[in-house]
Amino acid sequence: MKFDRKYLLCSLGYAVFGLCVGVYMGASQNHGEFVAHAHILLIGFVLSFIYGLIHKLWINAENSAVATWQFYLHQLSALVISISLLLFYGGLFQQALEPILGVSSVGVLVSALMMVYLIFRFSVDRAREPTH
Repeated sequence: MKFDRKYLLCSLGYAVFGLCVGVYMGASQNHGEFVAHAHILLIGFVLSFIYGLIHKLWINAENSAVATWQFYLHQLSALVISISLLLFYGGLFQQALEPILGVSSVGVLVSALMMVYLIFRFSVDRAREPTH
């Protein structure tokens, strides 16, 4: 499966996850998880979707080890941040989660820097491609 599709599927999973947290907050009238809700949707859904678009429209890095590492680093970091923030703002394991949140935040940053590298290294000039 190509990276654009992988990112699309992951982004939709995060959309469902984040929306479920939003529905829970609305139904329970407890909005204490709004930070987790926002991060799940922004880092998980929006950023994954944007990375999928970048792969689809601007880069061809299917056989790149950097692209593979970037994909898994972003997905792992987004998942760890999402779950950790839910627990943290739920009042569970707060002291233990602080370093985990720090490391996973750096993981998201590093994966963004890796995407910048991929854009410079593997960008495709669509204007020069033949049209069908």
